[in-house]
This record gives sequence, C-alpha cells and structure tokens, in this order.
Amino acid sequence: MNKGISCKRKLNIVLLRCLMYIAAGLTVGLVLFLIIYVLVRGIPNITWELLSSEPSYLNGTEGILPYVLNTVYIVLATILIVLPIGVGAAIYLTEYAKSKRIVKVIEYATETLSGIPSIIYGLVGMLIFCQFCKLQTSLIAGALTLVIMNLPTVIRTTQESIRTVPQSLREGAFGLGAGKWRVVRTVVLPGCIDGIVTGCILSIGRILGESAALMFTAGLASSVNNIIEGLASPGATLTVALYIYAKERGEFDIAFAIAAILMILTLIINLSADLVGRTLKRRRNIS
Repeated sequence: MNKGISCKRKLNIVLLRCLMYIAAGLTVGLVLFLIIYVLVRGIPNITWELLSSEPSYLNGTEGILPYVLNTVYIVLATILIVLPIGVGAAIYLTEYAKSKRIVKVIEYATETLSGIPSIIYGLVGMLIFCQFCKLQTSLIAGALTLVIMNLPTVIRTTQESIRTVPQSLREGAFGLGAGKWRVVRTVVLPGCIDGIVTGCILSIGRILGESAALMFTAGLASSVNNIIEGLASPGATLTVALYIYAKERGEFDIAFAIAAILMILTLIINLSADLVGRTLKRRRNIS
C-alpha cells in the first residue's frame, strides 16, 4: 500500500517537473525568438542618417530625430515629477501614517492604478490635462498622464525598500536624540536608496514602452524643438512613431529599426536596474 502511494507520488512529481520544464522552455523560447527576430530585422536598417535627421515629405527623407528628442523630453519630465511624489508618498505611508485604515486605502488605490489599462489613462489624461487644464495636446500633458501611471511602481518599490531598513537603526538614532525627519533623512533614505533607484529605472522602461496614453495626450507631431518648446508642443515618441510607420504608412523597415532601438534600450534599462540594485545593496551591506 505504501509502495503504491510512493510510486504514485513520484510519478506526480516527475509529471509536474516535466510540465514545469516545458512551460519554462516555451517562455524562454518565445522571448528569445521575439528578441532575435526584432533585432535581425531592425539593426541593419539603423543608420546615422536615420538617427540624426527629421522626416521630410518634400525631400522624401526619413529620420527619427524628433521622436528620439520627444522621448528624452517626456522621460525627463515624468521622472522629475513622479520621483518626489512617489518617494514622498512611500515615506509617509511607511514612516508617518498612524491610521492603518488610511494606509490600506491608499495602498489599495495604488494597486488599482497599476491594473488600469493604459488606454483609459490616455482618455482621462486628454479630458483632464488637455481640455480641463488647458494644456492642449502636448508633451507635458503626456508626461503628467505617465506620472499617474508610474506612481504605483515608484511607491511600491520604495515602500518595500524602506521596510528592509532594520528597526534597530531607527531606534538607535532616536536614542541619540535625532528627530523623526532627521532619522528618515540620514538613516532610512540612505538605507533604501537601491529600491528608489530601481523603481526609477523601471519607470523609465515603462515610459519608453508606452504608446496608447501618449497618442491621446502628446499627439503625433514630428518637429524638432528644444526642451522648453518641446514640452509645450505636441510630439510623438518612439513608440508612437513605431505605430505610425507600421500601421499608418506601412514602412516596416523603419518600424523594425525603431523596434530594435526600443528593444535595446529596454534591455539596457532592465540590466541597469538589476546591476544598480545589486551594487547599492552590496555597498550598504559593507558599510
């Protein structure tokens, strides 16, 4: 009887292990196929002329310089706004908030925000920032929309990092006579800087990959402007330009070139997040 149960259990373990390996193999295979296919189709079409010129319908030249600049502008604007708000909210929820009910409500709200489709963010951003706030279709309206989208990421990563700071360090600082804000500034924040940086880098990756919300708020323009004029003007980012070239114009060579650039940037950002997080954590453990 015991031998029969043991054999059946071993058979179940082997079966589950095989299913696990098959699922993992399919996942890895699909990811590798997608990366290799996009890079093989896109890298040969990436040229200096494509990167350094703007599209001209009169001359028939194609370039993605405006889209690159618009992407840089919207990333900078979004990070400069979302980082102080997200980190400040995480510090309040973890260190200052005394009502657990308020904390639960805010955390539930952030989790709900992270699950809303981006197309809804675009619609709400268009109604609030473009029309109600009179910002019109512009990069700053798109940046403000992306701020709301990326707040959950920054808040959650910062919260989890703050909770890893040992309570004994806070108690030691309080015992030396430090106030609450001094403890947060000199003990908590240096101890969780790796989580803040990781959340910032991951937010940049999400900003680079967003298109639906920006089509409603940032527009489809392709003019070259400086950062001040650019934020106040409509403009398409690389992801929106990818949609335009692939869906509207049918120029798949340029579309795959943009896709390859986005793929490379995403890989660099994810690797940088992992490397920076490990480096800062190692330095914190050493100190």
